[in-house]
Amino acid sequence: MSKQPNRLINESSVYLQQHAYNPVDWYPWGPAAFEKAAKDDKPIFLSIGYSTCHWCHVMEAESFEDSEVAQILNTHFVSIKVDREQRPDIDAVYMRFCQMLTGSGGWPLTVLLTPDQKPFYAGTYFPKHATFQMTGLMDLLFAVAEKWQNSRQELLTSSEKITAALKSHYEKTSSTDSDNVDASAIVEEAYGQLTQSYDDKLGGFSAAPKFPSPQNILFLLHYYQLKKDEKALEMAEHTLVQMYRGGIFDHIGYGFCRYSTDRVWLVPHFEKMLYDNALLLICYLDLYQITKKELYKTVAEKIMHYLTREMQDDSGLFYSAQDADSDGVEGKYYVFSAEEIDSLFEKDDAIYFSDYFDITPQGNFEGNNIPHLLLNESYDAYDERIERLCQEAYAFRLKRTSLLTDDKYITSWNAMAIFAFARAYIVLGDSAYLDVARRAQSAVENFLTDSSDLLVATMRSGTASGKGHLDDYAYYLWALLELYGATYETAYLEKAISLFAKIETQFADSEAGGYFLSGTENESLLLRIKELHDSAVPSGNSVLAVAYQMLARLTTAGDIQNAATRQISFMAANAKSYPIGYNFFNIALLKQTASSKEIIAVVPRASLQAVQSLFHSHFLPNVTFLIKADGDKQAETVLAYLSTYQMIDGMPTFYVCQNMTCSAPITDFEQLKTMLLT
Repeated sequence: MSKQPNRLINESSVYLQQHAYNPVDWYPWGPAAFEKAAKDDKPIFLSIGYSTCHWCHVMEAESFEDSEVAQILNTHFVSIKVDREQRPDIDAVYMRFCQMLTGSGGWPLTVLLTPDQKPFYAGTYFPKHATFQMTGLMDLLFAVAEKWQNSRQELLTSSEKITAALKSHYEKTSSTDSDNVDASAIVEEAYGQLTQSYDDKLGGFSAAPKFPSPQNILFLLHYYQLKKDEKALEMAEHTLVQMYRGGIFDHIGYGFCRYSTDRVWLVPHFEKMLYDNALLLICYLDLYQITKKELYKTVAEKIMHYLTREMQDDSGLFYSAQDADSDGVEGKYYVFSAEEIDSLFEKDDAIYFSDYFDITPQGNFEGNNIPHLLLNESYDAYDERIERLCQEAYAFRLKRTSLLTDDKYITSWNAMAIFAFARAYIVLGDSAYLDVARRAQSAVENFLTDSSDLLVATMRSGTASGKGHLDDYAYYLWALLELYGATYETAYLEKAISLFAKIETQFADSEAGGYFLSGTENESLLLRIKELHDSAVPSGNSVLAVAYQMLARLTTAGDIQNAATRQISFMAANAKSYPIGYNFFNIALLKQTASSKEIIAVVPRASLQAVQSLFHSHFLPNVTFLIKADGDKQAETVLAYLSTYQMIDGMPTFYVCQNMTCSAPITDFEQLKTMLLT
């Protein structure tokens, strides 16, 4: 390994710092790399990953720390490293190329480019030397270097064809045929596809590997509530129960790992991501609000305990991820041998703990044990003894080599956490959770917003990575609207309306519809793309459809109403070809086709808490609530139409509209409760 750092010394990215001492002469993405490639007449070797990616670590150890590989790369290529969490726009462009070329994608992402950024070859992980099934990186590099010297035109022609194909693909996603869209049919097709893929024995919607896919769960919970289909609730509930019982949940330190490598949710890929835990927190909260079963409240509280204990810093913001590896071994931090448990506890406690979590001498993971509840029939009962033992096991685990925590703040992921903690206050009523959401939101304004009042994408050690992308704005808008729903404070709604204007200015495709991932403030790349369907997280366009629908129902502004209608139509036109891939957007489509209510409450300040509690008491996804305290001039300034709504005889007064028809105002709480639940 080189003793001198390369150009990747960068305080804003843990991932780039991980590669800063490789013997590979890495460049960060930027003009210097492209100018050198053009000047030296070399192709570009582009490697994209992130700090907690296990196979990124493997490829680094095998190849990027290897002097032979480094010599080939340094002699024949200009090598560029990109942190995908900092630059989702670069990752999106070249990941799509990899998927088109190979039929799959993932990280590490390996792409070969011309000096003008046009791709001609791609893959993911390459071992240093060829195996029976895989091309070796050295073989690939020598072959490309030879072609670049002796038959370059073949590579250049390939890059031109591929670039044209990519442009054609994104032009198709920019077109819409909303006149021939049946919204109800899309919703039903998505539900049908989920039902067909559902694992009725083990939960989830695939074979191994099994991903949490919170957007599927959230869609099912909304579908159940609006369609009263018990099967939807059964699928969501069984999946969330099995996930919690399995090893994908960290029963000692709490929080969910990235995914399960098997069908039964036992053996996880051990990295923990902020986005998984924030979105799954929302799922368990919604399920608790629907069922009132204590287990789901307990799981939600455990997730929040993990996030605030291990993933939040003094600023109030949340870190992005924790690594799967410690001491170079995946999962080592999390697993226990039977001997460790026997030495840690008194004999009776060791037996009790081992029986509870299925700890055995033979183990369930490479000779060690992943604690789980899959064989525990009393998993849903509170156990004071096991809670005490878990605290002792956690303290023991802390003495091990600590996991790498990527302490970068990602704006969109922090927005997910803000939404989740605001939802926790709505559902559980504990003001401590609202405090977490408020503090994180203030920190976004203080640390993740630049001097021009624009969002940044990421920040670490006071260094921002660049301007925010669509996901950052869309998720933050969604979070602000949930904070309004938690507090009914007009300032959050006012901020949301201001953010709407920024989104329209920077990201909207006014001609074809939809929103670009990169805005007018971002760097121009080979392509300006739109991400529409959901992947590990819901797409920015999906979130925007949901958030715009919420915002339109809260306001009467024509531009917001039109933007919401346009976005839902655009997304529906694209979703009809693959409905299950758009399940977060399908929440908006479901709400669009179901019966809806709007309720405006005008109340004396003394009654604010009581009315808020009433509005928070049930899972009512298609009811829009507005509260105006009597004499609240700020609310009337932000939403001028509220000035026409007044109290009757000094009593809390409720104006109820349903399906664009409004009834006479009422002042009876019991009458309002009846109307809410029918």
